[in-house]
Amino acid sequence: MTTANSLAKSHKILFLNTLAFTVCFACWTLNGVLVTFLVDNGIFNWSVVQVGWLLGIPILTGSVMRLPIGILTDKFGGKYVFSLLLLLCSIPLFLLPFADSFLMFAVLSFLFGMVGTGFAVGIGFTSIWYPKEWQGRALGIFGMGNAGAAITTFLAPSLLNHFSIENPQNGWKILPVIYAVVLVIIGIAFLIFTENKKVENNTKSVSQMLGSLKSARVWRFGAYYFLVFGCFVAYSQWLLPNFMNVYQTSLVMGGLFATMFSLPSGVIRAFGGYLSDKYGARKVMYWVLSSSVLLSALLMVPKMEITTNGPGVLATKKGIITAVSNEIVKIGETGFAVAQKKENNTENSIFPTSTSWQQVVVQQNQPVKKKELLARGITVIKFDANMWVFLVLVILIGISWGIGKAAVYKHIPEYFPTEVGVVGGMVGMIGGLGGFFGPIIFGYLLTATGIWSSSWIFILFLSVICLIWMHYTITKIMNEKQPVLSKVIDRQ
Repeated sequence: MTTANSLAKSHKILFLNTLAFTVCFACWTLNGVLVTFLVDNGIFNWSVVQVGWLLGIPILTGSVMRLPIGILTDKFGGKYVFSLLLLLCSIPLFLLPFADSFLMFAVLSFLFGMVGTGFAVGIGFTSIWYPKEWQGRALGIFGMGNAGAAITTFLAPSLLNHFSIENPQNGWKILPVIYAVVLVIIGIAFLIFTENKKVENNTKSVSQMLGSLKSARVWRFGAYYFLVFGCFVAYSQWLLPNFMNVYQTSLVMGGLFATMFSLPSGVIRAFGGYLSDKYGARKVMYWVLSSSVLLSALLMVPKMEITTNGPGVLATKKGIITAVSNEIVKIGETGFAVAQKKENNTENSIFPTSTSWQQVVVQQNQPVKKKELLARGITVIKFDANMWVFLVLVILIGISWGIGKAAVYKHIPEYFPTEVGVVGGMVGMIGGLGGFFGPIIFGYLLTATGIWSSSWIFILFLSVICLIWMHYTITKIMNEKQPVLSKVIDRQ
C-alpha cells in the first residue's frame, strides 16, 4: 500500500474520530443547558445543590471512566469500543424524557456522561494511525471536537424554546431524543466505515499497562491538562453566571459570550498541534503557561471602587474660624479653598480612574492651630473592569488553553507509544476532574471572598505551579544530561 493511500485512510479515520468526539462533547455538556432550562421554567423544583450535582455528574462520569476506556481501546481497538460507547450512551438519552424525579435524572445523567470517555478512545485510535511527525497535527485536529460544547450552548437554548412553544411542560423532551438519535447514527456509521487497528504485539496485562502510571511524567502532564482542559470545561459553565452577575447581561447574551470563549478554544486546538509538530511541545507549553499566568493576573483584578484619604487643606496660621461653607474656610480674613466633588462619568472605562475632593471638618468660631486640618481629602479609585476588555482577555486565555491541550497530548505518543490509550486516559481523567471540581472550587472562593474574579486567582496560582514544575524538570535535565541535551530537551 502506498504512503498516499495509507495517509488517506488515516485521514478518513481522523475525520470520523473527530466527528464522533464532537457529538460526544455536545452530549457531555447537555445538562448545563437542559437543567438550567428546566429549573428556570419551573418544570422541576430542584434546589441549587441538586442543580449543581446534575451539572457535575456527567462531567465526573466521563472523567473517571476515561482510564478504563483507554485500556479497552489499547486492548481491542477503537472501532468497536467507540461504536459500542456511542450506541450504549444513546439509551439513557432516549430514557431521559421519562425522568420524573431528581434521582432518576441523576442516574440517567451518570450513564450518558460516559460519552465524555470518547476522548480517551479517540486519542488512542487516532494516534495509532499516524507517524510521529503527524502526531501533533492529528491529535490537535481530533481535539477540535471540544467545540461540541459550543454547539450545545449555542443551539440547545433556541431548540428548547422552540419545542416549548406548543407544549411548555413537555416540549423539552424532544431535545435529548435528538441527541440520542445522532449518537445512534454516528455509532452505526463508525462501525461501518472505520477499520480497526490496535497496538501490535500488545500482550501486556492490565497491571503491566497500568505500570506506566507510576511515572511522574504522567502526573505532570495531568497537571497541565487539569489547567488547559479542566479549567476550560469549568469556565464553559461558569462564565454564563459570571457575565450575568457582574455585567448584568441577559441569558442569551451571556450564553453568546460563553460560546465565544469555548468555540475558539476548541477550534484552535488543531493549530496547537501544528505548532507542537513544528517547534516542539515544550516550547509551546512555555508560551501557553506563561500567557496563562499573564492573562489570569489581568483577569483577577475585580470590578471595584476604593475610597481612601486624599490631599486635605491645612491651616497656614493659627486663629479663629470666621467663615465656613462648602467652598471656603476662613481664618480671620484669610480664605482657604475647598475642592468640590465633581460628577465624573467613567462607566466602562478601560483603565482605573480616580476622583478627589475635600470635606470641611471645622466649625465657625473654632480656634485652630497652624498645620491643623481644615478639610480632609477624599479620593475614590474606580475600576469598572470593562466588559469588552474582559471578554477579549477571556477569549485569549481560552485560545491559549486550546493550543496547550494539543501540546500536552503531543508528548504522550513520544513517551508512551504502546500505552497511548492508558496514559491518554489517565491524563484525560485528571483534566476532566478539573472540569468537575473547577466550578465547586470557584463557588467556594466566591462564597469566601464575595468576588467573582477570585476564580482567576486560583487559575493564576495553578498556572504558576505548572510553569515552575515544567521549568524545574527542564533545568534538571539540563544539569544531568548535558551531552545529549539538544535531543532530550525538545521532548519535554
